[in-house]
Amino acid sequence: MTTPDRPGFALPLLLLAGFRTLVDDLHAELARQGHPDLRPAHGFVLQAVGPAGTTASDLGQRLGVSKQAAGKTVDRLVALGYLERGDDPADARRKLVRVTAKGRDGLHRSAAVFDQLRGRWAATLGADRVTAIEDDLRRMVPADVFRLDVPGWFGG
Repeated sequence: MTTPDRPGFALPLLLLAGFRTLVDDLHAELARQGHPDLRPAHGFVLQAVGPAGTTASDLGQRLGVSKQAAGKTVDRLVALGYLERGDDPADARRKLVRVTAKGRDGLHRSAAVFDQLRGRWAATLGADRVTAIEDDLRRMVPADVFRLDVPGWFGG
């Protein structure tokens, strides 16, 4: 039930603000740890490329963006050293995009920083409260919660 001091629109805004706070804090720490060029969308791209690599077309599908938009992001991440392009050993006509050692380092550091940020929230709110928030969100969010098409969803 909504009330004047708790309107329905406040919930998504607070969830988004919590997400934004965590992501902003993550990127500030990643910059301190040697990854100043990583941006929030880059994390979705690196995850979508995956350990085996992918093509730009498949990457666009996974992210919910056009092949051209995916290619532009890949170009940027190649220039920054987080991705590389190479031949597909199964099909010489295709080029695969793969995460580099620098990209894997960024992903590993991101995971560790998120653990630290969760710890900070637990220290402020209490570990039981953070666990309860996570449990409540798991009950409310569909099972396929981890979708990589957020960039496309926001854009379109």
